[in-house]
Amino acid sequence: MKSVNLKTLSALFLTLFLFVSCSNDDNGAPQVKPVDPTPPVESNTIVDVASDTDDLSTLVAAVTKAGLVETLQGDGAFTVFAPTNDAFQAFLDANDDFSSLDDIPAEALKQVLLNHVVGGENKSSSLATGYIASSSTAGVDGRALSLYVNTADGVMVNTATVATADVEASNGVVHIVDQVIGLPNIVDHATYNPGLTELVGALTADGNTTFTDLLSASDQMFTVFAPVNDGFMAFENSDGHEINNVLSNHVISGAALAAADLSNSYGNTLAANDDGDNLSIYFNTDDGVTLNGESTVAIADIVATNGIVHAVDTVIDLPTVVDFAVADSGNFSALVGALTAEGQPDFVSILSTPWGTDPAPFTVFAPVNGAFEALDAVPEGAALTAVLQHHVIAGANVVSGDLTDGLTAATLEGDELTFNASGETFTITDGAGNAGTNIAVANVQAINGVVHAVDTVLIPNTTEED
Repeated sequence: MKSVNLKTLSALFLTLFLFVSCSNDDNGAPQVKPVDPTPPVESNTIVDVASDTDDLSTLVAAVTKAGLVETLQGDGAFTVFAPTNDAFQAFLDANDDFSSLDDIPAEALKQVLLNHVVGGENKSSSLATGYIASSSTAGVDGRALSLYVNTADGVMVNTATVATADVEASNGVVHIVDQVIGLPNIVDHATYNPGLTELVGALTADGNTTFTDLLSASDQMFTVFAPVNDGFMAFENSDGHEINNVLSNHVISGAALAAADLSNSYGNTLAANDDGDNLSIYFNTDDGVTLNGESTVAIADIVATNGIVHAVDTVIDLPTVVDFAVADSGNFSALVGALTAEGQPDFVSILSTPWGTDPAPFTVFAPVNGAFEALDAVPEGAALTAVLQHHVIAGANVVSGDLTDGLTAATLEGDELTFNASGETFTITDGAGNAGTNIAVANVQAINGVVHAVDTVLIPNTTEED
């Protein structure tokens, strides 16, 4: 009888044991568990990329403090403009309120960091000169802040230069930049865009800080219509208006109006007439956004911390009462047609007379298109001249607050208009004794007078006698 080798016996016993152990069913019998041959995937998110880059250690610390690690480890995709350690140190050195990351409130730090994050994967080859939205909601009214990308010479974002581009991550792309991209106010945005240098020059001429101080204020909101360089260079200021008043005509205070907020309507700018009344501005949104019938929004909705900027193609000059009548064709095209009808005086020149030059300023009661349509027939010749003159008070800028019950005022035609109080509103009785004309839109303020839209054509007594 042959002897069995002890090692051989042990190996057979172990094999049998393993076979029995791995063949049990769900009722207590062991089962064979397959081994997954796929090795674990190494994480390479944006956070991992930053963590593996020595020069981004401060960014990693900032992301951790701001609670953004999980966000930037998410699926994305993200584009991150990543400031270097030196960039963060320069940022801290330039701010008197804090000397280290620990001094920055977490929410403020979060918004600054999110201003470096853009949704989607934007490699350097796909970036183009223009505006993109950051992930920061520190813009006015909680809007996403805008970033200005300039690809004329490499890639710049606001004033930060991309030093190393296209560092790929599993959930996006990282561009290493040499500056922290701060939260921009309106003045900052104007200085970032080389297409607005003429505007910046005008705002700061002769060391003037009035506009830069105002538009840097963090406790106010503004809407700014910023003329591009070509628009500024084409502006001749043929009427000799004071340039600061012209610049003020591009600023609305107290509201941050996006393009979607605008409709065919009027607002008020910071420009003023000789009485100190703020000038109106007319928005037309039938095809894009046009201002006072002459300037078109070329780039809309540049969001800052204290307002919204819209780049426009021309300077918005100070409007006359004629400019408003022409611009608001939806309401006043019939009036403009009557004023320019054959045989009529040169009403355009008359009503464009500058304030202080006889017969300006003017108060114009401008019939809307529906008022002309309600007439049985539009007068012609001298009768039309008298009717049109009966809508104009010369030598006075009468705003609605100046009206009192029983007030009378002579018109250019010679007959009087009488104003009747009805609660807080006023109606007009014309020279022919027709009462009940309503002021539909009041106080459209021009540089040489004021326009009130009325719902009825006013008839003078002389026309009735004829």
